[in-house]
Amino acid sequence: MNARGQRARGGGGPREPEVDPFYDMLFNLLIAFVFCFIVALLAMNPKALKAGDIPSKAEYIINVSWPDNNPNDIDTWVQDPAGNLVWYRQREAGLMYLDRDDRGDANDAILINGRRITSPFRQEVVTLRGIVPGEYTVNLQYYQSRNGQPVEVSVNVIKVNPRAEVVFYGQLKLAKPGDEATATRFTVQADGQVVQVNTLPKSLVQNF
Repeated sequence: MNARGQRARGGGGPREPEVDPFYDMLFNLLIAFVFCFIVALLAMNPKALKAGDIPSKAEYIINVSWPDNNPNDIDTWVQDPAGNLVWYRQREAGLMYLDRDDRGDANDAILINGRRITSPFRQEVVTLRGIVPGEYTVNLQYYQSRNGQPVEVSVNVIKVNPRAEVVFYGQLKLAKPGDEATATRFTVQADGQVVQVNTLPKSLVQNF
């Protein structure tokens, strides 16, 4: 058998010399130094940060939720003192932002490798990112039904600054598609305090 065959069968060829552990340590230190240098460069360059990396500031948060796994579509409408209106076709108006239009079963699922994965949560959130004195109105609309059943909806309004404070919490039932109800109306003063909270009806949907 030739020498090549002997080596292939584990014959007595010379072993490669082992690497000194000291050089391994130096190499690892070099990698760590380069990594820290790159992180420092990113930190010193504000353009490297995307706008989405900075948490948005909110003065008030309006949460609208209905039972988990409910298939029906509930819409949130909010009007500010200037008459600006946020809803699913106008998700930014004035200093108000509708962060998500939750359509029940219609947009709470994704396909991954042919498997349908669903989210059970039903929630819409409107943020008010500034203080505009005057009255705000929060309405709910039963937009579409997939099971023909009434839907019980919960609404809370949270004043964020200087500390989180729930200024309104309530529940109401929407009986059928097309129903609109006023969840709350509240007045914000120039200093940000919320006063005159009520549920007097006021339609926001009728003109659309």
